Amino acid sequence: MGTLNLNAAKTLIEAAEHESQNLGVSMVISILDEGGNLIATHRMDDAWLASVDIAQNKAWTSVALKMPTSNLADATVPQGELYGLNTTNQGKIVVFGGGIPLIKDGKVIGAVGVSGSTVSHDVQVAEAAVKTFETMDLKV
Repeated sequence: MGTLNLNAAKTLIEAAEHESQNLGVSMVISILDEGGNLIATHRMDDAWLASVDIAQNKAWTSVALKMPTSNLADATVPQGELYGLNTTNQGKIVVFGGGIPLIKDGKVIGAVGVSGSTVSHDVQVAEAAVKTFETMDLKV
């Protein structure tokens, strides 16, 4: 299939949207490349407008820090060692689940960010995209 491009992003979004529909919620799903640049954002009918920025920022956080956003939750509570992290990088850092890096051959080549429901649902929908990503034949 090549690299992480628009066609690949559409495939990932489709997988995430399918999972979101199974949950009965409307989500925003964003795919970014390894540089944190937007490839695609998909806002399902009636999804929260606020989720557009949140989904993109979740994906950006995952690329920038090379980890799922859920990894930041415990360390960023008051008195946590990374408390206030979300105030850095022009407020783009998201410290709760729904952003997951896309890793190929040990290298982060992009990320998915999902927003629009509970954190557990956001993570579940993002994981559906990651599961599909892991089956794709992409080059690093």
